[in-house]
Amino acid sequence: MTSIRATLAIKAAFAGALIVLADRLFFAHRPGTTVGVFALIWLVGLGLTRPGLFREVRAVLAMGAAALLALGMIDRPSLLLWGLYALTMTVAVLSARVARGETAWRWVQKLVVHGAVSLFGPLLDLVRRSQIRAKRRLARAGSLMRVVALIAVPLFGGLAFLGLFAAANPLISDALARFRPPALSPETVVRVLFSSLVGVAAWSSLRPRWRRKLLPALPMDQRPIPGISTASVTLSLIVFNLLFALQNGLDLAFLWSGAPLPEGVTLADYAHRGAYPLILTALLAGAFVLTALRPGSETATRPLVRRLVMVWVAQNMLLVASSLLRTFDYVEVFSLTRVRLAAMIWMVLVAVGLLLICWRLIRNRSADWLVKANLATALGVLAAVGVVNLGPATAVWNVRHAAEVDGKGAALDLCYLDRLGPAALVSLAELERANPSSAFRTRVAAVRWRAQQTTMARQSHWRGWTWRDARRLAKAQSLVGWEKPDLGPLPRDCDGRPILPPPPVAPPPVAYQAPPVITTTPARTQSPTTAPLTSNAGH
Repeated sequence: MTSIRATLAIKAAFAGALIVLADRLFFAHRPGTTVGVFALIWLVGLGLTRPGLFREVRAVLAMGAAALLALGMIDRPSLLLWGLYALTMTVAVLSARVARGETAWRWVQKLVVHGAVSLFGPLLDLVRRSQIRAKRRLARAGSLMRVVALIAVPLFGGLAFLGLFAAANPLISDALARFRPPALSPETVVRVLFSSLVGVAAWSSLRPRWRRKLLPALPMDQRPIPGISTASVTLSLIVFNLLFALQNGLDLAFLWSGAPLPEGVTLADYAHRGAYPLILTALLAGAFVLTALRPGSETATRPLVRRLVMVWVAQNMLLVASSLLRTFDYVEVFSLTRVRLAAMIWMVLVAVGLLLICWRLIRNRSADWLVKANLATALGVLAAVGVVNLGPATAVWNVRHAAEVDGKGAALDLCYLDRLGPAALVSLAELERANPSSAFRTRVAAVRWRAQQTTMARQSHWRGWTWRDARRLAKAQSLVGWEKPDLGPLPRDCDGRPILPPPPVAPPPVAYQAPPVITTTPARTQSPTTAPLTSNAGH
């Protein structure tokens, strides 16, 4: 019992240390290489607090994979790598309690149960611990009533006297009035929630949750499917092969041979419209083979059916290859993006899945083998994508195949490279150095400078520093230096073009107004009067 208490105390101390470390490293800060360091510390602490994991081969392999993912996050952290790290670490902590040969369906159930119950794991352990302590106290006190009687008089009596003293003594009453719980700011609430999530995640790895009784296995290889017979499957495969031959024949005639398309149909339109629907077609074909030709069924043992399936799978592979070629042709016209690159990777995964389905049928493998093989392939590809990062790959392709470089590709989309930010920094620096002084070089320099400023801002704080961005900045410095390029006095848009000031607004024209008409009353005229006759007698 003492050893169990000590083990729980060590685990609780380690979980608390992870909470403090996560708050110090990540709360209200941009994550950087510190994510990978935190993941490695978590993994090392897990191995020290649960040494029994090293006795299970699966746990050791899973922890090794988690360590590799943590090293990848030291170079460049990403949400994808963190999700894969959490998955592999969960597999490691559950491997010690899962028997060998468990199906993928069982593993999915265990992972779901572990994730759901772990949210309340610390609370459940606290309740269980309090129940154990309560039983011990009751055993010492003899009964619950004796415990209540023990604390009732001191508690209520103390509160009564404290109230009387507060009424009699203003110092005590003022002290009690000033005693208020601290106000919870929004930042405090968010910090508490963040710390709680870290604590729950840490405690779930130290005290995994699982159940022995799970849902029954899926009878994918035994249960017959209504309406599926050997004759219907054979007829379906004949029809499907004919339709696929029509589509593949058109692709061979226009897409692969380079023959001119009918009037009104452009190559870009032909390539873009067919890429994704054809992949959906291949997926539906794989689903049909999975459901109608299960290993061990009567349909799968017929030689004609097996040959038709092989031909159909081969046509599906050609269909996937045509989809890849369509996407590649579209990229040559409209440049490469991360979404288009991810779509091509997805097409390769579909092709691998079709090959695995065909191999399963040939070797009579189980459905669980097929699921595990596809999961392993998908997780491996996701890990590679998370480490390599699609952003720099698209930037390198667009820069090297731009019309401004070789005169053949699509026009360089500098706005897209501007959205990539630090991922396009090295490619932009190489393009800037390779071009002579010109208006295009100035535009590239403007976009490169923005990406460089963003990268330097990220690297300025030690929490957001990453090894990959440090290498990017060093490479850019060796190519174009640290000095700001001469971009002129005007600001630049995402394409590097100067943003011209708006033209001066002319004052609105003044409407002509007729002069006002002045009406005057004519002056009264006086009739001329005869001057008075003066006498000259006196003269």
